[in-house]
Amino acid sequence: MFSHLHTHSHYSLLDGLPKINDLVEYVKSLGMDSLALTDHGAMYGVIEFYKTCQKEGIKPIVGVEVYIARHGHKQKRAKIDDKPWHLVLLAKDLEGYKNLMKLTSIAYVSGFYYKPRVDKELLKQYNKGLIAMTACLAGEVPRSIMEHNDLNKTAEVVKEYQEIFGKENFYLEIQPHPEIPQQEGVNKGILELGRNLNIPVIATCDSHYLRPDDSEAQDVLVCIQTGKILSDEKRLDMSDIASYLRTPAEMAEFFADTPRVLETTQEIVEKCSLEIPLGKAFFPTYEIPPGKTHDQMLRELAYQGLIKKYNLNPEKEIKEQVDKKVYDRLEYELEVILNKGYAVYFLIVQEFINWMRRRNIPTTTRGSAAGCLVSYLIGINNFNPLIYNLPFERFLNPYRPSLPDIDVDIADSARDRVIEYVKQKYGEDKVAQICTFGTMAARGAVRDVTRVLGLPYTLGDELAKMIPLGKQGFPMFISKALEEVGELKEKYDNDPQVKRILDLAQKIEGSARQISTHAAGVVIAPTDLTDFTPVQKEKNGEKLITQYEMHAVEDVGLVKMDFLGLRNLSTLAEAAKIIKATKDLNIDIENIPLDDAKTYKLLSDGRT
Repeated sequence: MFSHLHTHSHYSLLDGLPKINDLVEYVKSLGMDSLALTDHGAMYGVIEFYKTCQKEGIKPIVGVEVYIARHGHKQKRAKIDDKPWHLVLLAKDLEGYKNLMKLTSIAYVSGFYYKPRVDKELLKQYNKGLIAMTACLAGEVPRSIMEHNDLNKTAEVVKEYQEIFGKENFYLEIQPHPEIPQQEGVNKGILELGRNLNIPVIATCDSHYLRPDDSEAQDVLVCIQTGKILSDEKRLDMSDIASYLRTPAEMAEFFADTPRVLETTQEIVEKCSLEIPLGKAFFPTYEIPPGKTHDQMLRELAYQGLIKKYNLNPEKEIKEQVDKKVYDRLEYELEVILNKGYAVYFLIVQEFINWMRRRNIPTTTRGSAAGCLVSYLIGINNFNPLIYNLPFERFLNPYRPSLPDIDVDIADSARDRVIEYVKQKYGEDKVAQICTFGTMAARGAVRDVTRVLGLPYTLGDELAKMIPLGKQGFPMFISKALEEVGELKEKYDNDPQVKRILDLAQKIEGSARQISTHAAGVVIAPTDLTDFTPVQKEKNGEKLITQYEMHAVEDVGLVKMDFLGLRNLSTLAEAAKIIKATKDLNIDIENIPLDDAKTYKLLSDGRT
């Protein structure tokens, strides 16, 4: 049995080719029962990988190929600190997984210089539950062998790593790349070090794509990353390195003289037993008066709102003063919310929305949350769902497995101010915006491939425009376009150049191209964010974003809030100010009449 422990997916942005599903399914088809994911510097794909492996009956091993700053992760001197060493880290257990999140977060937030970097002091601080492997030729141990040609010097490097991680958690790594001139010498040196120092040696293949015929597509990705074309002589060229995911038989054949290195990989697999808790919600801490529960607090606020909005006498029996339909609806909603354990969620949302209202920041909610009477009574919604016969069940019901989702719209001019308030209230280390990934859509992939092949832009543009746009949120794929567009299929069948473009484009479409910030999503954690998700700073900015995308942050239990900045709300607020200044009229945007005939005449005439 053999397991791949040094593997890259498309979340090694523009350096790895395989999508997570393809990677796991291919490993399963080869008869392997475990797999590690070790993307460069980040943990973007970890939750997707973990869930996919579990679904396919593959044991998931979570890891990262980290970058080690030579002189300290905060040192950022040009031409001195821009060449970090590589090191592969695997999580043995939950403690190791959390330490991986800490390390990758620090690497991005304070250690980023060309690459996200950690250093050995950080490894000493966050080494529990981790296994370390010496990585590719860019690792410190392989480089020491190549640069010094003195195994005694390299032995000192090895001993330092053993002291950091413990002898039982440190492994030397060799790889089957005879096409790289230095690899054979490094392999021999590592094997000798292993014998001399009694250190276990494992075999990996540092895969960046699945099959040998994916090599050109992966090379195209690297050219996209570096802004080069394939014919450029001075560029990062990986095409001569066989970085595909070798079969167990190929690994056995290559390491036939040292079969022990394959067996040792299984020792690592047996040491790793990570279980990531998924599906449980972890709410932020919401302070309430002593002696009260969150459930009591929400019920009190709801009934206070009922008294205020329905003009009831608080001294009299509430049930006797209000329509039975209203009372029953309120009690039913509270029962569902409290039984699901969501009281604290509603308290948190109403708190920052009412903070906005007190400061005249235009805000509203949309979507199914508009059907919740409790939300209306505690100030989240600004209109009564009963007047419009809006159902509560579309928003929340006893059988819904996921958290309710209250979409909050905010005047775009004030959105950053609101997020800053939430950070101040709950803690800078507990609030971040959610990341999202830009992927290569069909048309963009065709244009990129055409450019990288050094072909005319007009050709790529012509082919791209033949591909129909996706409809209603469903993307269009090149394979489907070839079925639907006869002219495109004819060019594909009859023009070898077009066939090459489209074949390569099909291999890279859907790959993650860059990480960016979600338009609305914000998470608030009960403890440090890095207990739940790794984080980083947005590109060319200071805002903290998660390394896990929207679905993954919900899987690990973080509560997602949607703060969407809307220009329309800013425009309405500005219009009200102008009317006050020019007409001396006070316009309450939340209480304007909805049955004004002149207004509807303007709308029906298209005078908007």
